[in-house]
Amino acid sequence: MQKSSILFTKFCKPSAFNSTKRFYILPTTKYFIKRSYSNTTKSKTIKPKNASPPLNVPRRVIALPTKVTEMKLRCTEFDEMGNVKTTAGEFLKSDFCQQHSLLPRDLRTIDTYSVYQKPTILVRSEAILVNIAHLKALLKSDMVVLFDTFGSTDSYNQSIFIYDLQERLRSQKDSLPFEFRALEAILISVTSSLQSELDILEGPVNKLLGDLEDLADVEESMNGDKLRDLLQYSKKLAKFEQDSLSIRDALEEVLDNDDDLAAMYLSDKKAGRYRASEDHEEVELLLEAYYKQTEEIAAKASTLRQHMKSTEEIVQLVLDVSRNSLMWYDIRLTIITLSATVVSGYGALFGMNLKNYFENDPYAFGLVSGLALMSGLGAFAVAFRKLRTLAKIKP
Repeated sequence: MQKSSILFTKFCKPSAFNSTKRFYILPTTKYFIKRSYSNTTKSKTIKPKNASPPLNVPRRVIALPTKVTEMKLRCTEFDEMGNVKTTAGEFLKSDFCQQHSLLPRDLRTIDTYSVYQKPTILVRSEAILVNIAHLKALLKSDMVVLFDTFGSTDSYNQSIFIYDLQERLRSQKDSLPFEFRALEAILISVTSSLQSELDILEGPVNKLLGDLEDLADVEESMNGDKLRDLLQYSKKLAKFEQDSLSIRDALEEVLDNDDDLAAMYLSDKKAGRYRASEDHEEVELLLEAYYKQTEEIAAKASTLRQHMKSTEEIVQLVLDVSRNSLMWYDIRLTIITLSATVVSGYGALFGMNLKNYFENDPYAFGLVSGLALMSGLGAFAVAFRKLRTLAKIKP
């Protein structure tokens, strides 16, 4: 063994060097560390006498977070009489789940900030989580928790919903349980919002379709602005139809599950009266009514989209006919130009400053002119006949 260097192999914990497969070369008087890549070879440690521990071993320091920040929820609470208990209160997600007997995954659709969220109605043992359109709420047997949506553009609809919710919760005429009155207020707000949005889109779309279907003046009806408006409204209607169908699918999913329908009677469960899986007539009729209304709105939007699609096809056909007419006219001009070129070829041939002995002939001019015209007419007839054969268009 040389004095200048010492070779040894040593396995150590990851915390020591923070690496399990790496070579470290130290000064020759200290250590030479070699990592083994084989799992079958046993490593041995040879340590010289009076050797000091490695001082220049590279280490990587990882900063660990001292505290994990929990997600906070901002919401407004209403009691069983419709009075506001908490306005824009902030709650930790863990505390909120523990208070209302929820799991963190139940709030997945509530605390997300994605642009598009799938509408859902989740039924749990002590609460109903609703995330439909512009409303996110938690319904209990004696409380309604309305989640605030940050940056929402539907604040007007939410304010109207709050007034309607308070009136329905304070009303004693309705025989429905507390949670069903709150659920009905949510469904009324959602369907009303869908209907108003459809009415806003329906008027301009019908006017635009009427202008495009009036083909008396093609140039006026098919300008760029109207076609651009047609494209924009088509995109808006497609998004609206998708939103309506997703809400309908959420209601249908709950209607198809008898256990969820029976579990939605939160007031009965709180009073100790548990319903059978087939005993859910009230909530089924309630959801069925708004399911049909949502389906009608989606069907009307689909019909309007079909009209727009038919109009687009008609516009495309008219544009194709106009394009074909222009092409047909251009081909005819090309054939006429070809015939004139054939006739002018005779003039170019006999116009050269050469003696051809036709200058003194009294009949040469007429014969050459007649031959040139006949050649031009022949070329026109042959080209036009070939065009008719290819296009298969009768004169």
